[in-house]
Amino acid sequence: ISRSLESLLLLSILCTFEKLLIANRGEIACRVIKTCKKMGIKTVAIHSDVDANAVHVKMADEAVCVGPAPTSKSYLNMDAIMEVIKKTRAQAVHPGYGFLSENKEFARRLAAEGVTFIGPDTHAIQAMGDKIESKLLAKNAKVNTIPGFDGVVKDADEAVRIAREIGYPVMIKASAGGGGKGMRIAWDDEETREGFRFSSQEAASSFGDDRLLIEKFIDNPRHIEIQVLADKHGNALWLNERECSIQRRNQKVVEEAPSTFLDSETRRAMGEQAVALAKAVKYSSAGTVEFLVDSSKNFYFLEMNTRLQVEHPVTECITGLDLVQEMIRVAKGYPLRHKQADIPINGWAVECRVYAEDPYKSFGLPSIGKLSQYQEPLHVPSVRVDSGIEQGSDISIYYDPMISKLITYGSNRAEALRRMEEALDNYVIRGVTHNISLLREVIIHPRFVQGDISTKFLPEVYPDGFKGHQLTDHERRELLATAACLYVAEQLRSQRFLGTPRIPIAKSKRNSWELSVHLGDGIYPVAVSKDGSSFSVEVDGMKLNVTSEWNLALPLLSVTIDGTQRTVQRLSRDASGKTSIQFLGTVYKLQVLTKAAAELSKYMPEKAAEDTSSILRSPMPGAVVAVSVKPGDMVSEGQEICVIEAMKMQNSMIAAKTGKVKAVHCKAGDTVGEGDLLVELE
Repeated sequence: ISRSLESLLLLSILCTFEKLLIANRGEIACRVIKTCKKMGIKTVAIHSDVDANAVHVKMADEAVCVGPAPTSKSYLNMDAIMEVIKKTRAQAVHPGYGFLSENKEFARRLAAEGVTFIGPDTHAIQAMGDKIESKLLAKNAKVNTIPGFDGVVKDADEAVRIAREIGYPVMIKASAGGGGKGMRIAWDDEETREGFRFSSQEAASSFGDDRLLIEKFIDNPRHIEIQVLADKHGNALWLNERECSIQRRNQKVVEEAPSTFLDSETRRAMGEQAVALAKAVKYSSAGTVEFLVDSSKNFYFLEMNTRLQVEHPVTECITGLDLVQEMIRVAKGYPLRHKQADIPINGWAVECRVYAEDPYKSFGLPSIGKLSQYQEPLHVPSVRVDSGIEQGSDISIYYDPMISKLITYGSNRAEALRRMEEALDNYVIRGVTHNISLLREVIIHPRFVQGDISTKFLPEVYPDGFKGHQLTDHERRELLATAACLYVAEQLRSQRFLGTPRIPIAKSKRNSWELSVHLGDGIYPVAVSKDGSSFSVEVDGMKLNVTSEWNLALPLLSVTIDGTQRTVQRLSRDASGKTSIQFLGTVYKLQVLTKAAAELSKYMPEKAAEDTSSILRSPMPGAVVAVSVKPGDMVSEGQEICVIEAMKMQNSMIAAKTGKVKAVHCKAGDTVGEGDLLVELE
């Protein structure tokens, strides 16, 4: 049997490649390595110096450093990567997504060295990677396209002229772009000029190409994409759609497959147009054709991504295909193994992008730090987690702040969403701020559950910004009861050591507690009485029965309140009774005191809040790109003060009021942390 297994393994190596280099990092590098291991292919990882202990480095058979932390000197450093390919004798390169995945020069250099690029040929990358050329090709292939300017915009003045001709609103975007970078929506001339400046700078920084194009912005559309798979023998398939409408700053947050919106006729029409476009450019590999779909199911070609998409797992879940494996087979020259009729839609899959971001700031500004505790919810049924980090990993300012992609699968949408809710509650992430609260609120929102979504979902549902879960009266009582029981359980635990009382002649057991719990602007009296392993809690004149194992050493606590199971996390506590509890996805800050302590706390002085109107602090960690003012300058409310770049996205910092600049505490090129003082006004 062992000889047969060895023969099969040898055959799989000979049939594809013996050694493959992954020109990427993080979760996608880990994802490719997993399939390579399954196929018996040895892997080579590349890394920057700060990624020396990264998970993808540990997973690969070999790993080589290609430079310092900045992407331009490491993961985009073609010379260094080509040197590693020669040194390790890798026969093929999988680029993942981002970085060099859609760089035709990289594909050309690989071809010149006889190394296989796991992706389409340079012609298809050139044609589809350039949004201007791809739009013209799409028109010729009879694919529906958005009205716009079919050329490169030279400067801000020309951008304004073109925008006026097309009619506002318009979308300004990088010709070589993707991932929401180098993209701005403009509603008037001023926003067009500002958008041209920011988009060209972001495009140059992210893609080394500052060319821009302008097209009509379809207001309130859905973002639905078709996964295609094509070989070198003229065969091409569409693998159904992915709904990607939940976005912030043009970056996807929640994706699902299939879409609630498409009927079989529209699905087929979009799929056939996607395949027609792929065949028009002789495409071979996995690729994605993105469409904007309006409320009447009219669809328009947006762009084609000539690479594996971030959200590819949802397609794998409903079709049963391993897209990385298919890409490797196609690159080796094999024909596709499936026909269009073989492609199923089995069940439903949902993906949430878990980011190290603060969702309370513009739906997610980057957060950095070390993952002090990390536990994926893999014990929940039908859960998949694609991640490239582990406990102890650093989330730095140099790279995308994604922690993982959390995917749940069910026989139908309701089941997939129910499992996602459970998985988010059971996800332990400590050390960095994360967006689980936002993700959980999105998937339980009535509009999302009904499938009533568009790319404007977040600003429409949260017009004043995301504020976390808004507790109902019943949920508030559940949280207050849980916090009170945790306090009592802590008190009881502190009285015992190795299961016995700390003091042999301790007083008789106490069975009731009068507490005061501070939550938000309210202070609530809570009475707790112990009955065996459960507690009877009185809040607002109502009694609740609360049971749990009360193992306070565990990061997750399963608490049952009047028969309803809740998974909560106690994130912190201190001697003053202050505690942070993650409940229904949102972190709530409470203070639990005895009735006597609460009476005395009234006499404690409160720290005065800082006047933030006269100062500008950095809302996120990043690098200062430009400073527009100097001491003595007069500034108006809303005027740009400086620009901070974080995770390759540029953010304009503006004055909160009109006044004179007193001091400037930063300069272009400085690295700043969250909360660092940038500028003071008089």
